[in-house]
Amino acid sequence: MAELVAEGVERVPGAAARLRTVPMVAPATQTAAPAIPPEGAPYAELKDLEACAGLALGSPTRFGNMAAPLKYFLDGTSTFWLKGTLAGKPASVFTSTASMHGGQETTLLSMMLPLLHHGMLIVGLPYTQAELNATRTGGTPYGPSHFAGVADDQPVADAERALCIAQGRRLAEIALKLKA
Repeated sequence: MAELVAEGVERVPGAAARLRTVPMVAPATQTAAPAIPPEGAPYAELKDLEACAGLALGSPTRFGNMAAPLKYFLDGTSTFWLKGTLAGKPASVFTSTASMHGGQETTLLSMMLPLLHHGMLIVGLPYTQAELNATRTGGTPYGPSHFAGVADDQPVADAERALCIAQGRRLAEIALKLKA
């Protein structure tokens, strides 16, 4: 989903996407995440947030909430909150769940809360996006979502794919307008 949102960003002239992930969090009795991810996007750093013109956050759903690693990362942004570093920047959210009714919308809302505290401008998906009315798997006005199945074996549906790309485009277009 992150790659699809990034594809939407990249479709907007003058916009560029930068994919990042957050490290795992584990109790002290477990092995910590490696300093550098073995594959995929590099770990997000606070300077990435400071430099961005817009932010798309994604997380799997964990009991109707964002996953602990993303929450842990966001909990470390209080210095930005104090300085207003992210205030006025647009942000969007997306999620994936193992079950159809696994908390997609509550997860999206849980990710919005710290963004709102930072003064970020939430960019959702309007119902003018036809796929919102056609999807039978995932997708909400709060942001794209995906029903992955309990075994994580369900591919991203066409409507979900279109919503991710549309969200990236919308985020990039608004970021560029605000920057101008």
